[in-house]
Amino acid sequence: MEVAAANAKISLRNDYSEGAHPRLLQALAVASAEINRGYCLDVHSERAAALIRDRLGRDADVHFLAGGTQTNLVALAAFLRPHEAVIAPASGHIATHETGAIEASGHKVLTVATADGKLSPDLILPCLDGHRSEHMVKPRLVYISNTTEWGTVYSAAELQALGGFCRDRGLLLYIDGARLASALTTEGNDVDLALLAGQADAFYIGGTKNGALLGEALVIVNPALRTDFRHVIKQRGAMLAKGMVVGAQFEALFEDGLYFVLATHANVMAQRLRDILQQAGVPLAVDSPSNQLFPVLPDAVVAQLQQWVEFETWERRGDGTTVIRLVTSWATPESAIEAFAGIVSMLHLDAATSRLARGA
Repeated sequence: MEVAAANAKISLRNDYSEGAHPRLLQALAVASAEINRGYCLDVHSERAAALIRDRLGRDADVHFLAGGTQTNLVALAAFLRPHEAVIAPASGHIATHETGAIEASGHKVLTVATADGKLSPDLILPCLDGHRSEHMVKPRLVYISNTTEWGTVYSAAELQALGGFCRDRGLLLYIDGARLASALTTEGNDVDLALLAGQADAFYIGGTKNGALLGEALVIVNPALRTDFRHVIKQRGAMLAKGMVVGAQFEALFEDGLYFVLATHANVMAQRLRDILQQAGVPLAVDSPSNQLFPVLPDAVVAQLQQWVEFETWERRGDGTTVIRLVTSWATPESAIEAFAGIVSMLHLDAATSRLARGA
């Protein structure tokens, strides 16, 4: 096909394959020409933290770390006592894609099956009821992701219900924000950083998957969780000597709202992909309004599509269909979406999915 020959494969595998937005690279170039204090005590990290606190509208500790798994590990290791456990969706990143990092720190992850990757008080209650004695781990922290690993997002009402439930039950609420930017810029979203800070004890703002070369900003709202946290960062090997590498990037992301501009672009590109798939009659495994889409395709079509498009195979259903994951990013060009539309037309996906729906 002409598109493949000219441009190789279209990349819809993830939102961190590109390096960094040019403005962040420029910020790094400027910071690199200076003499900066180490360990995130530099002026750029301090200003970035102040900009984030301005968005929260309240006091909070802000720590800059390199990646999401590292952030989750350091945070949960610090927040939990040795006998305490985490409640997470079965699809949660800490339960599926972090090589048992939380368990390796000595804390059990109790997983809960969900239809769409989201937790609710009703889903958490049975887990609490099943762990009532000292002979079992004690659930102490509820872990959620926004967006979830299925690309779904929490509404303000859902987060407020979770936050209230956790406070009533003496649980901590922690939010993995690897793709928080996408969640906050989806169409119809009614959540902002201030609301998030009002419900969660801690959460992180993901940079790696939204235009940064690397880096996440961990926000600790609950004062009881802040004591000696830098000691834990250092002990876990997560304290960057050249902390300005992350701080300067977050300064650039938040000084004029670039963080949200980049995520909006990714979501707009995903919406166009969604329209293409819907017009071709392709069903989605879950209704995801974010930059992650999960089409359900016949296995033969998946094999064909792999010739021209890079994507993740998410779930093999064993019935002749496979769920794949398509992800757009801050750098996804419109030309890639147009090329994808041409590929879909060429593969006659509408006919294939129609036959599948009829059981043919």
